[in-house]
Amino acid sequence: MLQDSFGRRFYYLRLSVTDICNFRCNYCLPDGIGCGRSLEGENPLSVAEVSTVVRAFAELGTEKVRLTGGEPSLRRDLLDMMHAVRDCDSIRRLAITTNGYRLPAQIDDWHSAGLDQLNVSVDSLDPAQFHKITGHDRLDKALAGIDRALELGIATKVNAVLLREHNLSEFERFLGWIRETPVTLRFIELMRTGDNREFFASNHVSGSDIETLLVRDGWQQVIRTRDAGPAREYYHPDYAGRIGLITPYGKDFCASCNRLRISAQGKLHLCLFAEQGFDLREVIADGDHVALADHIRELIHGKAAAHDLHEGFTGATRNLAMLGG
Repeated sequence: MLQDSFGRRFYYLRLSVTDICNFRCNYCLPDGIGCGRSLEGENPLSVAEVSTVVRAFAELGTEKVRLTGGEPSLRRDLLDMMHAVRDCDSIRRLAITTNGYRLPAQIDDWHSAGLDQLNVSVDSLDPAQFHKITGHDRLDKALAGIDRALELGIATKVNAVLLREHNLSEFERFLGWIRETPVTLRFIELMRTGDNREFFASNHVSGSDIETLLVRDGWQQVIRTRDAGPAREYYHPDYAGRIGLITPYGKDFCASCNRLRISAQGKLHLCLFAEQGFDLREVIADGDHVALADHIRELIHGKAAAHDLHEGFTGATRNLAMLGG
């Protein structure tokens, strides 16, 4: 089992397959990214390299793999990557995070490839506000894709970044939506990165304020599974859906960390906000997953106790598209 110096065990790998995104979200990439350009250079991991990475982490006890970006659906060989993850028997759960741009056209194929869990970014339920935040008129596509995922029995979560000036006023509208829609709606605190300092200052909302409202209104916390993400989830008997809160500025947020990240170029990031990634590309390219696992086991002891976001630390993270958040 992969364990760091603080006794934390890591059951969950977030594997970026591209750092290109076709959205222009105002909190992440407001100016977009040029077609064919990546934030860390070209040459993302191949399907064979993804397979080596997954087998190495499986050797270390990882049970859940999430494919992220950027926007992972931009990879033409995404289905092959899904099959590569599914070919590793000890990986119990395959998840993906997407902006939902072409979700209705893709979700059936993803389901056939073995997708267990879908996360879709929907920062507003108002079409005009959705366009203002993302730069795209695709809310209807994202919602249609979510409906289809639920029909297929895929566990579905919806991510909404809390933004004081853009979607905080929609809180009651979001609640009305999940009264009948069986998704987990996760409100995520806006995180400060190297590129969004001014935007952060005017838009950050504390998730603890939302949590106080939920508890007051009878929402009860769900017991976490060991491969769960960072959200504290709540349920209410009057609602079909659940609410999750991701509060990276909260006390002891890092104490329950159970996940590691591999970038699209094969760097191991011990934290989303670490100063650097450890370049594993040469070891990955050799195809020896046991040797790769041994190397990762050595590096894990360098993981810090906390990310220190509350002190204004952002590390090397220029924007969230680099590693999929």
